[in-house]
Amino acid sequence: MKGLITKATGSWYQVLLDNDENMSCRLPGKFRLDEDDLVNPVAVGDIVDVFPQKDGTGVINQVLERRNRLVRKATHGRRGAQLIAANLDLVIIVQSLRDPSFKTGFIDRVLVTCEAYEITPLIIINKSDLNKGDKDMEMLDQVQELYNGLGYDLLTTSIHDEASIGRLKSHITGKLSVFTGHSGTGKTSLLNALSPGLAFKTAEISRSSNKGKHTTTYAQLVKLAENTFLVDTPGIREFGLVDMEQYEISLHFPEMRPYRESCRFYNCTHRHEPSCAVRDAVERQAITGSRYKSYLSIVESVESGIDKAT
Repeated sequence: MKGLITKATGSWYQVLLDNDENMSCRLPGKFRLDEDDLVNPVAVGDIVDVFPQKDGTGVINQVLERRNRLVRKATHGRRGAQLIAANLDLVIIVQSLRDPSFKTGFIDRVLVTCEAYEITPLIIINKSDLNKGDKDMEMLDQVQELYNGLGYDLLTTSIHDEASIGRLKSHITGKLSVFTGHSGTGKTSLLNALSPGLAFKTAEISRSSNKGKHTTTYAQLVKLAENTFLVDTPGIREFGLVDMEQYEISLHFPEMRPYRESCRFYNCTHRHEPSCAVRDAVERQAITGSRYKSYLSIVESVESGIDKAT
């Protein structure tokens, strides 16, 4: 039987079968994938073949070929990559200006991964009802101008603004999408607003650290409508890149592509090499300083193997 992984808790997986029934499945002890770089062999969004068992559960015996995948560097000292979700149409990067504070570095790292795996991204600045005064509005305008100018869609949302939820719903209809972002940015609240009957658990921001508390502890895929699925994921603090050499990273910054071809060296990292067209573009402000700063942070983390918090 064929099905879609909708929940991955480590040892057991929830599978939505083609007949719309749900089945709890496990992996056999000797299960292997060709992708040895992954610390988790199966994730939400995977299409799998399962063998039904007499007790009503199933055994996953094959993961069908993925058309794409969203991965990040494994955490807690493990080697390899963590598979977040697979077979995606849209990656929704959820941030907020306040509670918790805005992090452009996180956005840029996820965008690089979307570019590398050819997945369409959507940036959301959530909790717009908490924005205060001219300073917040000016920052929001700058962020919108920056990312729209690079060709990325950006929405402002609030669970208290039905029109903004409607705009988000129009972006995800007919797609398999995933939420990713720091804890506390409101991913689960947005999911509840998109489908009020879900009533998934949420939590308040910690006032001592201004960081979100983890309420989603595992990735879960929810069917919102026919052919419309959305994955809610646990909040993450870091998004380390995998399978990229330093000189390749600028390929995934759209504004750098036209200039990198004019660099003296084909493997220019755009940091210290002579005759670097990308650095010249930064000096002329043809490439924004904030994006170049994000680029340097990513290159340095790949070089050192240590990911900075973003």
